[in-house]
Amino acid sequence: MREAVLTSGPATAFLTDWRRGLDWPILFAACLLLGVGLLMSLAAGPPAAARLGYEDSFFFVKRQAVFSLLALGVQVSTSLLERVWSRRLAALVFAGAFVLLVYILMAGHEAKGAQRWIRLAGLSLQPSEFAKPALLVLAAWLLAQRHLFQEGPWTSLTLGLFCATVGLFLLQPDVGQSVLLTFAFSATFFVAGVGWRLALSFLAAGAGLVGVLYATLPHVRFRLNSFINPAAYDTYQVDTAREAIARGGLVGVGPGEGRIKTALPDAHTDFIYAVLGEEFGYLAALALICVFAFITWRGLKQAARLRDPYPRAAATGLFALFGLQAAINIGVNVGLIPPKGMTLPLVSYGGSSLIGTALTLGLALALIRRARPAWKERL
Repeated sequence: MREAVLTSGPATAFLTDWRRGLDWPILFAACLLLGVGLLMSLAAGPPAAARLGYEDSFFFVKRQAVFSLLALGVQVSTSLLERVWSRRLAALVFAGAFVLLVYILMAGHEAKGAQRWIRLAGLSLQPSEFAKPALLVLAAWLLAQRHLFQEGPWTSLTLGLFCATVGLFLLQPDVGQSVLLTFAFSATFFVAGVGWRLALSFLAAGAGLVGVLYATLPHVRFRLNSFINPAAYDTYQVDTAREAIARGGLVGVGPGEGRIKTALPDAHTDFIYAVLGEEFGYLAALALICVFAFITWRGLKQAARLRDPYPRAAATGLFALFGLQAAINIGVNVGLIPPKGMTLPLVSYGGSSLIGTALTLGLALALIRRARPAWKERL
C-alpha cells in the first residue's frame, strides 16, 4: 500500500504542476481553431468529396474529425514534456523526417508537379510538416551551446542542418515551405544572440536564393509575375477567393450557401479562409484573424520572458512559424501576396498539417510552461 502511494504521489503532483504551469489561454484558443476547422469541413468537405468521386459525401468531414482528435492528443501530450525531453523529441522527429525527405525524392508520391508526400494505407504523409518545428527546437538548442562550449562549431552546424533541410524542400519542390521555414529560422537565429553581421549575411543569402528560384523555376516565376501583373496571367483561384470574401459581406451569405467551395479544387485546404469569409462574413473572418494573432502574440510574449536562451529562442521560432503560416495563407486568400499552396493552421483539411501544427504548439507550450518542480522532491 505504501509503495502504491509513493508511485502515485509524484505522478499526481507532476500533473498538478503541469496544470498550473500550462498556458491555458493558448491551448483553449488552439482548441477553438480545431472547432472552426471541423465546422468548415462540414461546409467545404462534401463538395470536395463529390468532386473527387468519393461515394461518402462526409469522407473529408470524418477524416477531419479523426485528425483533429489526434492533433489535440499530440498537442496536450507534448505540452507535458520537460524542456530537455522537448529537445530530445525534436531530435528524434527531425532525424525521422529528414530520412523521409530523402526517401521522397526517390519514391515519393507526386501530385500537381511536386513530390512531397508518402502514401501509406490510403493516407498521405508530408514529412516537411514535422521537420519544420523539430529543426527550430534543435537549432535553438545547438545555438545555446555556444554559451557553454564556446569552442564548438555550433553556428556552422546549425546553418548546415538548415541548409540541408531547405535544400530537400526545394528539390521537391516546395518553395512556400522553404520561405516559411527561412523566416521562422531567422527569428530563432536572431533571438539566440547570433551577431548582426552573420544575421544580415544570412538574410542576404536568402534574398539571393529567391532570385535564383525566380530564374530557374517556372512556377515561381509565374506566381510572382501574375501577382505583379495579374491582368496578363490566369489568376482564377485568387480572384475567385477574393470575390467570395467580398460576396460574404459583413455577416456572410449563410452556412452552406457559399459558391467558392464548388468552384475551387482546394477550397477545403488552401482556400478554406475564403469559404469562411463567404458563408460567415467579415466579422467571422476578422475574429479568426484575432485568434491567430492572440496565440502568436501571447506565445512570443511568454517566450520573451524566459531567461534560458534555448527555450526562449525555440519558443520564439515555433510561435513565429505558427503565426507566419496563418498570415501567409490569409494573405493569399485576400490577394496580398502571391499564391503559396499553404494550409491554414488547425483549420484546413490535412492530417500532416494538423498534427504538425499540433506538434509545433505542443512543443512551444512545453517550452514556455512555468517550471514547478515540486513533484521531483516527492520521488
